[in-house]
Amino acid sequence: MSQGDIRYPPIGDYGMIGDLRSAALVSKQGSIDWMCLPRFDSPWIFGRLLDWDKGGYLQLGLPGGALAYRQYRRDSNVIQTVWSNGPARMRVVDWMPIAVTNNRVRPPESLRLIRMMQPVAGTSQWRLTFKPRFDYGREVPSVRPVRPGLLSAASPQGNVFLQIPEDAAIALGDGEAIVTGRVLPGHRAAVLLHYTERGGRPPAPITMDQAHAYLHQTDDYWLGWLRSSSYRGRFDEPLHRSALALKLMQYLPTGAFVAAPTTSLPESLGGSLNWDYRYTWIRDTSDLVNALHQLGFQDEVDAFLRWVRMAHDRHPEHFQIMYTIDGEDRVPEYVLDDLEGYRRSKPVRIGNAAVEQLQLDIYGEFLYSLAGTEHLRSTEGQAAVAHLLDWLVGHWARPDEGIWETRGGRRDFTYSRLMCWVAFEHGLRIAPQHENAGMWAVMAHAIADEIQDRGWDAELGSYVQSYGASALDASLLLMPVVGFAEFAGPFGLEAAARWRSTLAAIEGGLTHKGLCHRYRLSDFSDGLAGEESSFDLCTLLFHMALAGSGDAERAQRMFTEFLGHAGPTGLFAEELAPDGEQLGNFPQAFTHLGVIWTALALDAALDAAGAP
Repeated sequence: MSQGDIRYPPIGDYGMIGDLRSAALVSKQGSIDWMCLPRFDSPWIFGRLLDWDKGGYLQLGLPGGALAYRQYRRDSNVIQTVWSNGPARMRVVDWMPIAVTNNRVRPPESLRLIRMMQPVAGTSQWRLTFKPRFDYGREVPSVRPVRPGLLSAASPQGNVFLQIPEDAAIALGDGEAIVTGRVLPGHRAAVLLHYTERGGRPPAPITMDQAHAYLHQTDDYWLGWLRSSSYRGRFDEPLHRSALALKLMQYLPTGAFVAAPTTSLPESLGGSLNWDYRYTWIRDTSDLVNALHQLGFQDEVDAFLRWVRMAHDRHPEHFQIMYTIDGEDRVPEYVLDDLEGYRRSKPVRIGNAAVEQLQLDIYGEFLYSLAGTEHLRSTEGQAAVAHLLDWLVGHWARPDEGIWETRGGRRDFTYSRLMCWVAFEHGLRIAPQHENAGMWAVMAHAIADEIQDRGWDAELGSYVQSYGASALDASLLLMPVVGFAEFAGPFGLEAAARWRSTLAAIEGGLTHKGLCHRYRLSDFSDGLAGEESSFDLCTLLFHMALAGSGDAERAQRMFTEFLGHAGPTGLFAEELAPDGEQLGNFPQAFTHLGVIWTALALDAALDAAGAP
């Protein structure tokens, strides 16, 4: 593939780098097409992912060169790409330095990105296009030299500085710079991006030796983090890549995780199902840290619980479904009408109006995921759990918008009731001696009876999406995971048989070639235009359910086939189109935690079956 100007590359072709404050997406063409600074939910500096002409980018490579290969360095979030042009071959190494306090040589806070050029063979002629854009593409800054080897672009938002080789040639245009140079064999060159607040001073020059030290420190950081994993199973490569991807979505200053580092990448091309995922969902992050905890990572759990305490203090009565990464409860949504959107998929949304929704399932996910931690079992933790459950006692029977954040009105979603049952069941395990534990037990039994009575469709032979409807919903694949399919109440044996029938109904009605939809639009309208592709998390939950039902061999085959849909760097978006194209925000935390869950479930099922 040549390094030409390919408009809107496939979403799955991108790789992600990050520094635990923000992230950047690197295309196969050597272009940074998405980068928000100073943090995940800031306006972008480079954003042509959502508007090819107005968005801005930072592209580096060999003029006329062809891509030889691109991959992450082993057990790291550093990407290396090799370009070739005749006898010349050049490696470009991309990373965002980690500015943690225990670094031996701490990089300056302003340093956010390094792109290092390393000739492999012959003299490498390189070309860089620096085209920053501010305020979501609405402001074109003036790019100017500050001193030899340093360019700047300023706005009311902040200042961007780009350190370049001093002997490079610079051609300045309207809001952009074209920089060219060459690197001889045995030498290195680099471009380094800095970000400072408005009025910040130009950064001091960074030597190549310093840049190289930052590279090794970054590799060491990721390798050292991954070494703390306790996983020793069959699926180490996809599981490790998923764990590294999840860690990249953490905002280290507060411990929060974003659902994805992007906004408005479409769930269907040309449709309106485009959302801003650069925020922290209680549900998603509870499940995410649960997946990391199962791998042996503890610091992420501790940090998330500190963030939860901060966020909940702002809404002490009950949880919102999402907050900003620093715990703010306002996430207003607005549309940028003047932007084209990825492949003309409009609108481009900033913020997320779903923050106003009622989603009662989040209490079950939170308590299920974190019930085993010391934090919730402490005296303070039990008091907080009791506070949440006492609120839920008066609200669990309310219709809500459900896990899929539909915008077509509230319903009695079976999954929401299921997770309210989970919340009371796990609350009883966390604080069995609490004075209100008897009430929680009553609530748990009442909800279980209601699900069996109103959430079951005898004609369909399945639990259904909402009471009184006949639509299937893949969220119910979590029933056995949370223990409802084997619930030892008055419906215990019947519930187990109903679960097996539900699994068969979901396979027949929501899956195709091992890929699973959330629901069928023909059965259910969420009030928005757009087609529904298979949803990656649901696909992985289906594989887990198959493994748990005793069909581990088929589940493993489907899981392996699904992993083949990963992009070249092993990352997944939210959905898969029928032709295998990745759609939705990228990378998607839900999908990567699903990969971890499924790998663990398959290991357990295969071990039980005596498989090697």
